[in-house]
Amino acid sequence: MEISNTSGRRKTSVARIYMQAGQGNITINGRDIKAYFSNELLENIVNQPLATVEQVGQYDIKVNVRGGGISAQAEAIRLAISKALVGDNEEVRPALKKEGFLTRDPRMVERKKFGKRKARRSFQFSKR
Repeated sequence: MEISNTSGRRKTSVARIYMQAGQGNITINGRDIKAYFSNELLENIVNQPLATVEQVGQYDIKVNVRGGGISAQAEAIRLAISKALVGDNEEVRPALKKEGFLTRDPRMVERKKFGKRKARRSFQFSKR
């Protein structure tokens, strides 16, 4: 298998991955996954698509991720890995689709409007 190159997004995070057959090494921004995500839950989020199709440890993945918080970055990486797995083998698509790993989460922070305190919150109204 050649190197597959896909991207995934969540909030303001953008993850670009390069996936090829290997021993299961996942490198994020030049660091090991355990060093990058101190929380084990975030590591599990990244590994969910591979676990769903029972291919943990079969791919070497190099990730470049920018923007957002670490939770959004983990979900962006999950989407990118899912897209790469489908690109490699179309038969895994129904399993990943059922889990919702191929859907980009469109929720983003609403911008602040002028004349308001936040996006929708107004200043306190005083009648007198």
